[in-house]
Amino acid sequence: MVANKEIFINVSAGSTRIAIVEDEKLVELYIELPHHQRMVGNIYKGKIQNVIPGMQAAFVDIGYNINAFLPFSEIESPENLGNFSISDDDDSDETDKKTNKNKKSDFDPAKDLKTDDEILVQVIKEPYAGKGPRVTTDISLPGSLLVLVPKSNFIGISRKMSDKYEKRRLRRVVKELKSDEFGLIVRTIAEGKDHSILEQDYSRLLDSWKKMDETSKKSDAPVCVYQDYSTADQVIRDLFTVDVSKIVVDSKVVFKRIAGYIKEVSPNQIDKLVIHKGKGSVFDQNNIEEQVEKSLRRKVWMKSGAHLVIEQTEAMLVIDVNSGRFIGKKDHEQNSLKINIESAKEIARQLRLRDLGGLIVIDFIDLQEPKNRKKVFDELKEALKSDRAKVSLSEFSNFGLLEMTRQRIRQSLLQTVSEECPTCRGLGRISSKYTVLTKLENWLKRFRAKANDRRLILYLHPELAEYIKETKSKVISGFMWENWMLIEIKADQDLLPDKFRVFSKKRKRDVTSEV
Repeated sequence: MVANKEIFINVSAGSTRIAIVEDEKLVELYIELPHHQRMVGNIYKGKIQNVIPGMQAAFVDIGYNINAFLPFSEIESPENLGNFSISDDDDSDETDKKTNKNKKSDFDPAKDLKTDDEILVQVIKEPYAGKGPRVTTDISLPGSLLVLVPKSNFIGISRKMSDKYEKRRLRRVVKELKSDEFGLIVRTIAEGKDHSILEQDYSRLLDSWKKMDETSKKSDAPVCVYQDYSTADQVIRDLFTVDVSKIVVDSKVVFKRIAGYIKEVSPNQIDKLVIHKGKGSVFDQNNIEEQVEKSLRRKVWMKSGAHLVIEQTEAMLVIDVNSGRFIGKKDHEQNSLKINIESAKEIARQLRLRDLGGLIVIDFIDLQEPKNRKKVFDELKEALKSDRAKVSLSEFSNFGLLEMTRQRIRQSLLQTVSEECPTCRGLGRISSKYTVLTKLENWLKRFRAKANDRRLILYLHPELAEYIKETKSKVISGFMWENWMLIEIKADQDLLPDKFRVFSKKRKRDVTSEV
């Protein structure tokens, strides 16, 4: 059964948000922030800063505050061009392998790349966790229907096209258009398009390439020579296929821009574009805002009463499957299988929605039967087919864990919409009242040994101040008697729960930083 796919675009002062909804369920969310410079797809004329054979990589200055990372594997690698087939047959990988093999040259990056060399690179992964953007030398310019690959000579067809006759027709059309200096990839959305529309897209791509080439020759590195579409325009370019039933936009400016694009590429689909006229946010009226809020939580509840716990760390992502409130009517094995099957579908959706990447470890509920484990594995594999990111799965380990990787292109949804907590510094926990009390007592002892001040005002968060007054008054009074000090406790709403501030009555100033 084909899902009802809709696109909703919400434009506000803080961001532009694009929601992809399938059967009223939010499956993907793209956010463009006004202060964030999107880099994926941009092409730069850069300057090599370091070549490190031990890392099999080079670092390139592209004008960003951190040097870009260029692995040797991203230099002249046809595998980086995407999900397309050189042959008309989807399963014909042999042709691809031969083409890849023929393209390999005697170029040795470790020896032939030199510091201060100028090089043309394209960003394929956003900066992440203090690391610079990842780049490739395999330049490609995406258009509405075609992708132009300079300095190549091939015709590729999207593997998502199933009609072999349509593939052959498109190949004949493209063969008439292209020169031997360029490779061309026909995108899925080109299916059914006539010669004139394809020719217009090809002409636009050629113009873009000529402008980029001219800018590159005239400018000194580092410089951006080609900037890809904005997030909203790119999503429409890449995801507005025939299976999308409607696009709803709440901004007249964006509406006009998208309308102009659709009239050029798919004029017969212009009726699918709708301007939101109702009161309130387009996200609120279509139950998207609530789903966005839920996508930021650690715990994800499912219809059966079971739930997922999603923990994101620097090294990997861990997903735990729990039976929660689920009460099954069958034996333990069948109940566990039912929960795991439901969880596999939800995990695939959450990975797309939250845009989670890297190494992922999933702890499903234990299953004894190998055939049942296989069912869960196959369910997850099938659910991940709708994911545009590259994924790789391994079978269940001896410990009952399933490991997988998902391509990381940009920051996850959580990292995009949130900042690190200044109190816990990303830990998710703060010092307990007992711990703060211990720190406070140690501070007072060090201060008493160093200074002659005997009258202090101790400022604490109201909860901590009340806690000390109610439960630890004897400790404070005992400390005052032992050290001949007078300590007055006051509540300060502006203080963090695990912090304190000390004021000297004698010197009439804050002395917290003295010890």
